Amino acid sequence: MLGAVSENPVAQSSAGNAELAAVLERVAAGDQLAFGELYDLTSARIFGLVRRLLVDHAQSEEVTQEVFLEIWQTAPRFDATRGAAMSWMMTMAHRRAVDRIRASQAGRDRDQRIGRRDITVEYDDVAETVEITIEHERVARAMTRLTELQREAVSLAYYGGLSHSELAHHLGVPLGTVKTRLRDGMIRLRDELGVTA
Repeated sequence: MLGAVSENPVAQSSAGNAELAAVLERVAAGDQLAFGELYDLTSARIFGLVRRLLVDHAQSEEVTQEVFLEIWQTAPRFDATRGAAMSWMMTMAHRRAVDRIRASQAGRDRDQRIGRRDITVEYDDVAETVEITIEHERVARAMTRLTELQREAVSLAYYGGLSHSELAHHLGVPLGTVKTRLRDGMIRLRDELGVTA
């Protein structure tokens, strides 16, 4: 009885390959039900291979989805005379997992290069102070080109930190007037400083 249950593993393997090849042929014809069947038959093995390579569960799931998308798209190119269906799919899964590992490594290498570069660049406090001083002088000169009302509104808003409503209350003018003065003042400043919108 026990001998009758156990079959020849080579015969089982051949039958499994033939079944997968037949299902894959239906997938190649665009059969969505066959694709579901193929997924049920192979997803555990494909996910297992990807998981062993990537370790990370979430990435493994993503790559497995990519593999099945590729299987769906390239099923018409499968040639049973060149190899078994499962081998074809496992090769695809292996290649996708290795590509993900390489992409992750390239990203880490790039981040490390940028990090090293940023660390080695010396901070030049004197140059920054000079740039800030020059920029401050340019803005001060440009402020003199504003009308008195525009200059007052811009100064109180940007240097005094007042909101539009606080500015309207402080100046005793309507909110719309404050907004107009600020808008006109900022446009004139932009023009004076040569800043493009």
